[in-house]
Amino acid sequence: MGTSEALKQCCIGGVTYQLVTPSAHFESSYHEYIVELGNEERYPFVLDFDATDFQAYLARVEDFRQGVNLPDGYVASTTYWLVCGNTLLGVANLRQYLNTVIAHVGGHVGVGIRPSCRRKGLSHLLLKWVCEIASEQGIGEPVSGSDSAKATQPHHQQSNSTKHLHVHCYTSNTASKRMIKSVGGVLHSTVLVNSKQGSTSVSRFIIGI
Repeated sequence: MGTSEALKQCCIGGVTYQLVTPSAHFESSYHEYIVELGNEERYPFVLDFDATDFQAYLARVEDFRQGVNLPDGYVASTTYWLVCGNTLLGVANLRQYLNTVIAHVGGHVGVGIRPSCRRKGLSHLLLKWVCEIASEQGIGEPVSGSDSAKATQPHHQQSNSTKHLHVHCYTSNTASKRMIKSVGGVLHSTVLVNSKQGSTSVSRFIIGI
């Protein structure tokens, strides 16, 4: 895979940002990104894949896009990279649909920005673009009158939304909650997730598209 064609592009303060699909062009930057993450929990989940053989890594990401060779419990999903020049700045993963488990905790979208590029509004840009793509591709859950909270419409969309995306984050993660709200996310509910480390609160937002 060579350089990917830009799916989205904008210029902010004289700097051009692009949304692309994964390609070998950014292999070096990808490895630098992983080193920069260190021991922190990685989001989205595709950052946990072994990328020692980068072509094999790209093939696995493509399998997820096509919905083939998926582990139990996973669903088809597409990975997008936020780049500037030859540098990978952020990673997003958009699930094409949800199963019962992921609908409860997980949601449609996972977003991550490399540590050195945070606090610059890039997570807002990346999530906004992914929401636009979801709308263009018809991804999302139908809006029903039974929803306990109605998502307000993102400023870049029309007001007559018929679908919404589920976007979840840890309740303690104020930066993620701020990012989700910045594109029109509205809190739907909060749930407790049990693990060996104890109970963790997860905030479940919906975004109209």
